[in-house]
Amino acid sequence: MNDIRIWSGPSASNKTPEPELTRRSFLRTGAAALGGMAALAAALSPLRELASEDIPNLDQLFQKHYKEMTPAEMEQALERIRAKVEERYAVRPHLRDVKPMEGVEFVYALNLSRCIGCRKCVHACVAENNQSRSPEIQYIRVIEMPRGTLDVEKGNHHYERPTVPDANHFYMPVQCHQCANPPCVKVCPVEATWQEADGITVIDYDWCIGCRYCEAACPYWARRFNFARPNLPKDQLNSNMSYLSNRPREKGVMEKCHFCLHRTREGRMPACVEICPTGARKFGNVLDPKSEVSEILKTKRVFVLKEEVGTLPRFFYYFDERYPNSLDPEALAIADRLRAEEGEAYGCLPDASGPRKDFVASATPKWWNGAHA
Repeated sequence: MNDIRIWSGPSASNKTPEPELTRRSFLRTGAAALGGMAALAAALSPLRELASEDIPNLDQLFQKHYKEMTPAEMEQALERIRAKVEERYAVRPHLRDVKPMEGVEFVYALNLSRCIGCRKCVHACVAENNQSRSPEIQYIRVIEMPRGTLDVEKGNHHYERPTVPDANHFYMPVQCHQCANPPCVKVCPVEATWQEADGITVIDYDWCIGCRYCEAACPYWARRFNFARPNLPKDQLNSNMSYLSNRPREKGVMEKCHFCLHRTREGRMPACVEICPTGARKFGNVLDPKSEVSEILKTKRVFVLKEEVGTLPRFFYYFDERYPNSLDPEALAIADRLRAEEGEAYGCLPDASGPRKDFVASATPKWWNGAHA
């Protein structure tokens, strides 16, 4: 019985035929080699545009994956980053590798009946996490939503109204949802992003290759790519840093919200929670049955965005049952006061000059400015 073969030409034989070199095969092989060299040159051509400080040194190039590094190797990486930050910003950073706490799973809950669209959370997040001022990068988008729908495609991220909040809309902040089934992690070809024990999905900026697969996979548009070298003025640097959170990033890498893990893993609240003037934002350990977020999940009609995609977010929304179709009167009074105090600055996004210092003052302890270093 003859063997069943897909191809019965010379390659199917057990004998390897002697190569036959002809003028035609020589030219064909030469053309293929030249094509390969041209492709290699094209692939390497972007390196010509890199500044000398953007080219990784040998220590960075041969650094092990985060999960494989010993404490000594991590300290070596931290010291390299400290030196680079000090050289660029003339500040010695308080940089460390903050690990998850045992028995903790972080969850976020947001009361949409109390969000007044002031965008102070955006300002605090930009200041806290050393986000680029130009080009502007912001982890939080506050979306102005028409009442009666939860379809974010009908919302407006760039709202500019004479009066905010508007009675016919509600305001929905969106950021990384720290999903329990994160599609961004699954598509990363180099394992530069992963989920930690406390539920926070992190990025190792030293391992990210900038393929942007994770950005495409995220259904919440929560990831940001540095198309250009981030611009952060020296006097606006937050020197309180962690390896997996807010240390300065480079051109060509992804970044996103990480629940301010350099704060939250040390017992503090995220900057956006601290600065919220109405208390709309709630954060805590869902494994603690006495925590505020646990109580909210048990007693409120919470929902998640895009439940149908199966990402299992740890970011929950709810409306106060007393005010399902309007703002909480107390929150509305706070909005009126802030609008009177801040004038045209109320509700504005940060611009290229950076976040408003008066907006973030309440979330900026004095010891951040280097007293601890």
